[in-house]
Amino acid sequence: MLREEMITVFGGSGFVGRYVVRALVKKGYRVRVATRRPHLALDMKVTGVVGQVQLMQANVRNPASVARAVSGAHGVVNLVGILAEGGKQRFASLQAKGAQNIAEAAVEAGVQRFVQISAIGADADSDSRYAATKAEGEAAVKAAFPGAVILRPSIVFGTEDEFFNRFANMARYAPALPLPGGGKMKMQPVFAGDVAASVAASIENTAISGVYELGGPRTYTYKELMEFILKTIDRPRFLVPVPMFAMSLIGLAAEIAAILPFVQPVLTRDQVTLLGEDNVVASDAHGIADLGITPETIESIVPVYLERYRRNGQFHEMA
Repeated sequence: MLREEMITVFGGSGFVGRYVVRALVKKGYRVRVATRRPHLALDMKVTGVVGQVQLMQANVRNPASVARAVSGAHGVVNLVGILAEGGKQRFASLQAKGAQNIAEAAVEAGVQRFVQISAIGADADSDSRYAATKAEGEAAVKAAFPGAVILRPSIVFGTEDEFFNRFANMARYAPALPLPGGGKMKMQPVFAGDVAASVAASIENTAISGVYELGGPRTYTYKELMEFILKTIDRPRFLVPVPMFAMSLIGLAAEIAAILPFVQPVLTRDQVTLLGEDNVVASDAHGIADLGITPETIESIVPVYLERYRRNGQFHEMA
C-alpha cells in the first residue's frame, strides 16, 4: 500500500541511488528521482507500482530546478557526488555548493527529513579535494538543516560497483595488479543494499539524527581485497607494490590523457591522495548497527557478480 509521503532522491539513478530508490519503494513511499538526464533513467519508473516512481530533471547547480524537485516532498536524500572532475562537474559545485542548494531548498519547502550521503574520510583539512568538499557539503547541510542525518559509507560494493568490477576486469588482461604504497591501506567495504537500508531507516525513524559511519563487518587491507578478487575469479596474478609518488605520476598521466574527448581518467592524483589514508569506521563513531542493520559480507555478495570474470564464466571449474 502506498504511503502519502513522497521522498525526493537526488542522484537516484546512480549506482547507490538505485538501491536507495528500491529500498524506499519497498517501504511504500512515493519516490521522485531528481536527475540531470531523466531520459537515461526511464528504467527507474518500473521499480515500483505504476506511478510510484517519478522522474524529474534537476541539476544541483541550478537552485530553481532543485526547488522544483523538493516541492511537496516529505523527505530528501542527496547522493550526488563524483570521484573525478570533468567539464562543469566539479567537486566544489556538486559536493559542497550543490549540497547547500538542496538543503536550503528543503528547508524552504518544509521538508521533514533530510539524509546526506557523504564519505568516510570527509575532512575540511584534507589534501584531497574530494574529501574536503564532502566535509564542506556536510557543514552546509548541518547549518541549513540541523536535524539532517549524515551517512558516511566506506567503499561501497554491489553488482554495478566500480571497485571489485574494475580490478576483476583488469585482471582478465593484465599480468599484474598494482598495490599503491604496498597495499597497506585499510578498507571496510559496505554493501550498497545496506547503505540503502540505512537511508530508509533514517527517513522513517525521526529519532535518528547526526553522523553515522557505515562499514561492513570486517576490515581488510587493500592487498587482501586484491587477493580476494583474484581468488574469486581464479586468475593468479602478480601483486606489485608501487610507491605513492609513482602512483601520483600515473594519476597525472591519466589526467592529461583525459583532456581528450570521451576519455575518462582511470586514476587521478586526488584519488591517489585518498589511497594514502585508511577508509574504516572510527572507533568512537556511530555505526550501521546503531541504525538497526546487520551488514552483509563481501564473501556472501561479491562472488555472485564476479563470476563473469572467470575464464568460463558460471561454467568455470575452480582449481
